[in-house]
Amino acid sequence: MSQPESATADAQAGGPSVGTPTTGQEPLAKLAERYGLRRAIARPSLPVYLRQLWERRHFVMTYATSRNVSKYSNSALGQLWQVLTPMLNAAIYWLMFGVILGANKGSVSEYYPAFLITGMFVFTYTQRAVSGGAKSISGNLSLIRALHFPRAALPLAYTIQEFQQLLISMGVLVALVLATGESVTWFWLLIPVALLLQTMFNIGASLALARIGSTARDLNQLLPFIMRTWLYASGVFFSIGDKVSSPSGAGLPQWVADVMYFNPAAAYIELMRELLIAQHETRPYIWLVCVFWALFALIGGFWYFWRAEEKYGRG
Repeated sequence: MSQPESATADAQAGGPSVGTPTTGQEPLAKLAERYGLRRAIARPSLPVYLRQLWERRHFVMTYATSRNVSKYSNSALGQLWQVLTPMLNAAIYWLMFGVILGANKGSVSEYYPAFLITGMFVFTYTQRAVSGGAKSISGNLSLIRALHFPRAALPLAYTIQEFQQLLISMGVLVALVLATGESVTWFWLLIPVALLLQTMFNIGASLALARIGSTARDLNQLLPFIMRTWLYASGVFFSIGDKVSSPSGAGLPQWVADVMYFNPAAAYIELMRELLIAQHETRPYIWLVCVFWALFALIGGFWYFWRAEEKYGRG
């Protein structure tokens, strides 16, 4: 509470006038408590914060949709770029890793195009959501300082924006996978469940990085290098099992490959491959990893972001 507000409260309560000095009087915190006043930017309790966020769900959806529409508004191809970008990346990586470096050898050689395309589309969803969430607070300071709303609405809107783009990309992904010779199986019914788990993880990771990015401004400069390292470590271009634990690869124990699959990006990529590609190996361990990361990231990320709610946009 500012000094003029405290003086006004005193005046209304029959105390000193607006111009009366406050030296020697009770602290502002006790004065505010006595008259039932509270700071406008004070962090609410977690249940209240969740309710406030739900009440602003229409704002979140509208903000995400408007950003989606305006993102490619100045380009000739418009929204088509949200599909062309991962497709062009997949084509470049297929040329480099599949043809030149021979990453399509081993157990995935028969379905490597579908293998690579699935990995690129799934990783791109997480990459964009997390990168956008990291900039959601630091890039919207004017909005934060002008309006009072739950700050978690911003990283949540960025994730919803990428989810909207993913829905279009998934249609293209399914068409491309079918074009490579794959057939529809009953496992495809579980694709929405896999996307839900990945979206839960993306929301939690976006919230956590949004808090870090709000104070560590150098994060935006480091993020491209972090994402590129994450890309190469997630088995987008190669089968982790073939390269790590198989006799034709490094020949390491299976637990080493399991540790690499504990990487959340690798787990969600592998899960989608198991559902889309009938010939790909299925492992219950991947489902357990995906569920763990979805719950851990969503609960932990939300709590971590909420703890600093009153600090966003200050200083």
